[in-house]
Amino acid sequence: MISIFLIIIGLVLLIKCADIFVDGCSNVAKAFGIPTLIIGLTIVAFGTSAPEAAVSITASIKGMNDISLGNVVGSNLCNLLLVLGISSLGGCLTARRKIITRDFVYAIFSSIVMVILSFSYFIGGGKSGVIDRTDGLILLCFLGIYLYALLGDAIRSVKVKEEKTEFNLKDFFNIIIGIVGIILGGQLVVNSATNIAEMLKVSQNVIALTIVAIGTSLPELVTSAVAARKGESDIAIGNVVGSNIFNIFFILGISSVISPISYGFNSFVDIVIMLFASIMVYFLTLKNFRIGNKKGLILLGTYAIYMIYILIR
Repeated sequence: MISIFLIIIGLVLLIKCADIFVDGCSNVAKAFGIPTLIIGLTIVAFGTSAPEAAVSITASIKGMNDISLGNVVGSNLCNLLLVLGISSLGGCLTARRKIITRDFVYAIFSSIVMVILSFSYFIGGGKSGVIDRTDGLILLCFLGIYLYALLGDAIRSVKVKEEKTEFNLKDFFNIIIGIVGIILGGQLVVNSATNIAEMLKVSQNVIALTIVAIGTSLPELVTSAVAARKGESDIAIGNVVGSNIFNIFFILGISSVISPISYGFNSFVDIVIMLFASIMVYFLTLKNFRIGNKKGLILLGTYAIYMIYILIR
């Protein structure tokens, strides 16, 4: 019970402090005249993925590979199937063509890269593989390429120079408080998840793919659900796509650079499932750039089947 209570506290800290961090960074950026569009593409994207980053990096430092990798894969599946599924029930999600043809394609590409990096270790018939520091650097390089293209496009689209707002010292302290809270929350979640896994005699991978993944995806769920309800479908879909790219290229990249991540066959299967889920959602959305109630129910049903699968195995 104590571990469950601590994991709840950790998740609350992660979500609340990520929100404080995003607001603080956004206000400071505006004070220096940085365009709002660029703020949304960088700071907000990082902020909603901060819980995943805190958990995976903390787990990597402590050598808890199952949690580090499982959190990334589980969060991406949760974003694609659960977050978009729930968000579509609040209203039909419609995305701009560019989000689907550029950003979503890059998200699928990130999953393909992950499959290639993990599959190479099974070619020789090995029982386990490793995502090493070289692989991590490759992932970070792909993130740099994506951000370069993204920011270049954002800068070209800015027509009017942003007006500067007054700098407030409070925002600077909010950034510090947010970072500290995210780090503490990440440690609580990782330690508590490990204790729960030991008590229930289940693998850390299962806990990471379920409790931790869903918990750290709450910022994306709240952001996308609220955006969908307000008719901001681009934000709802773009938030999920951007977060998934960030999770693989940055979070997994930096985690494996800190400490090489070893994994077993089940983790490799989860990575392949993540790729197929990405492709499925892409084609469901590509038809008319919309995700309605029926498609949303398909996504939720697929996620339920996946949850049953990992619990049974």
